[in-house]
Amino acid sequence: MKKRFLMLLLLGFLAWSNTGFAMTTIQDTIATDDLIFTEIEPAGEDTEQTDSVKSGALGDSIKNALPADTVKSAAVSGAGKETYNSTAEENKSLWETFIAGLVGGFLAFIMPCIFPMVPLTISYFTKRAGSREKGIGQALIYGLSIIVIYVAFGLLITVLFGSAGLNALSASGLFNFLFFLLLVIFAISFFGAFEITLPSSFVNKIDSKADNSKGLGGIFFMAASLALVSFSCTGPIIGTLLVQASSKGELLAPAIGMFGFALALALPFTLSAIFPGFLSSMPKSGGWLNSVKVCLGFLELALALKFLSSADLAWHWQWFDREIFLVLWIVIFVLMGIYLLGKMKFSHDSDVPYVSVPRLFFAILSFSFALYMVPGLFGAPVSVLSGLAPPMNTQDFILNSNGPASTNVPAGFPAKVKHSESLKPPVGFQAFFDLEEGLEYAKKVGKPVLLDFTGHTCVNCRRMEDLVWVDKEVGRLIKEEYVLIQLYADDRNIKMPAEKIHHSKILKRNTDDLGYWNLDFQATKYGSNAQPLYVLAGYDLNPLVKPQGAIFNVKEYAAYLQSGLDKFKTAEQTK
Repeated sequence: MKKRFLMLLLLGFLAWSNTGFAMTTIQDTIATDDLIFTEIEPAGEDTEQTDSVKSGALGDSIKNALPADTVKSAAVSGAGKETYNSTAEENKSLWETFIAGLVGGFLAFIMPCIFPMVPLTISYFTKRAGSREKGIGQALIYGLSIIVIYVAFGLLITVLFGSAGLNALSASGLFNFLFFLLLVIFAISFFGAFEITLPSSFVNKIDSKADNSKGLGGIFFMAASLALVSFSCTGPIIGTLLVQASSKGELLAPAIGMFGFALALALPFTLSAIFPGFLSSMPKSGGWLNSVKVCLGFLELALALKFLSSADLAWHWQWFDREIFLVLWIVIFVLMGIYLLGKMKFSHDSDVPYVSVPRLFFAILSFSFALYMVPGLFGAPVSVLSGLAPPMNTQDFILNSNGPASTNVPAGFPAKVKHSESLKPPVGFQAFFDLEEGLEYAKKVGKPVLLDFTGHTCVNCRRMEDLVWVDKEVGRLIKEEYVLIQLYADDRNIKMPAEKIHHSKILKRNTDDLGYWNLDFQATKYGSNAQPLYVLAGYDLNPLVKPQGAIFNVKEYAAYLQSGLDKFKTAEQTK
């Protein structure tokens, strides 16, 4: 039975980690709490930076491209709400956050700090209550107290930092690098080098109140003691969950994630009190709990590299390439397979006299995943890691030069475009990174523009490029029928020249770098602050069709591109 728990644990953690990163596939935003979409006055009126884009910023061609009618959106009460993002997507995002928390809570339950405490806690309730009915009631209160404590913690994170504040931090290189270090520390702790604990004086004080208090207060402090004592095991899981939830930009995301986590943590305690048979069917504590902890350490170490990659992209280090990422992941999963076979042992591990069937199958799974990533070293897409691994344009060597990596440079395309020393287009594509330069080229060749509002840390953006843009028809439409202009909304390294810096009424700051300039333009012109946002536009920059976010269905995205192209050709013929 305990081996089945080990199997479920590892599968659960893989599902939780994938769900945690999938949470960002609904909406990647760079926002501020004060983001409000204001009216854009008709072009030509002498207003004070009405649309934050004056002739000195972009030139008369783009200034005059502003719509005569206003782009309106209801005042945003929280970050991440924009004109082109549906409520259904936001609800789906919260549901995924809840599921990630639920899986994380079940994983935390099967940890050395919590699992052995279940029989002791239930027997304590039974003896203290004097009857089974009262024991069940106290166990229910205990479970509710756990939920209240963790949900309150999630709300505290939002109150202290603000969901949009954490969102903005998640796009910064410093935040991603610090979180990389934090996950590495958590992994080292799981490997047994040290225990992460809260101050003993604080824990003892809460524990003493649990012993001395009677009634509901005593039960609540018992739940608080569980949360504090088990922090060395639950801290890494909670930390990963909160950062992923907060980076969504949804006000309730941290609390929703903590609710799912606490619910999964509280259920076994409550069920054990209501159904005694559930407690007796649970596996006994033993060395397998340490094996679970070490496996979680390997997975935490692998996940940490994603944040190091984001820091590398945000700071333009250009050294943590895709090959380095894949090599490290391959090594990590090979080592985990060796550990599962009992060929590697940590200080707190028990001896493994033989390899059980579950261990064997998980070792096979770990080795197989490592081998699956090997072709990625030569340019294979490795679609499972899309959005996690660095983008393909960081790859130094791509074996198949006739595949999606091949690039046919359009006639008249500049040999060098602005900012190309720092920004790279997706493999196989040619792109501009400056709006004015791209628009001038589009007029010259007579093609519509594809405005790709993107970001270095935007998971959806990378998944679209890795999974959708590589399609033959989608790639043909973008390369041959459109002029691709990629506008990075989170680039802080490229500074804007003095004549283009202006004060943004929406961002309430100066657009002194490329990221803020593009973000202000996106929010002002198109009423959106989410990435990716794809705008198919003519020379006036007015959308030919409704702008869209990520569309992971290849046929739907190709049809979207074709619809914009048809509108452009029709408009040109009527002139």
